[in-house]
Amino acid sequence: MRLTFLGKATTGGQSPTLYATDQESYVVQGWIMSDGDLVSGLGLPAGESVVEVPPRLMGYLANDGLPGEVTTIAPPVVYVNEKGNYLVRGREVREAEVLSQMDIPDHESCVEVPREDLRKLVDRA
Repeated sequence: MRLTFLGKATTGGQSPTLYATDQESYVVQGWIMSDGDLVSGLGLPAGESVVEVPPRLMGYLANDGLPGEVTTIAPPVVYVNEKGNYLVRGREVREAEVLSQMDIPDHESCVEVPREDLRKLVDRA
């Protein structure tokens, strides 16, 4: 899988990042969820995970031809926390070939989300 950088929402050394792939998907890099109760309550199947990202990260979808705002909170966005950040659900990315294209600090992880799933959340009015 080849990644194309779309944008980064850097805040105080934090680096949630959005990539498009060559496989009709996006890779969303964000903070690892530390609330085990919340994550277990999501009922994620094996191989899936969630990452926390600021909503402004989704604005970089415009760099892939999808301008607009996320106006619908539905999977793959499975929760909005008290800080207003999104929990994004997807297949946990573990392939060394993919991870080598990214700079991922220890407190972050990434998930792959089908392109169409994110497109459904954006109001292109």
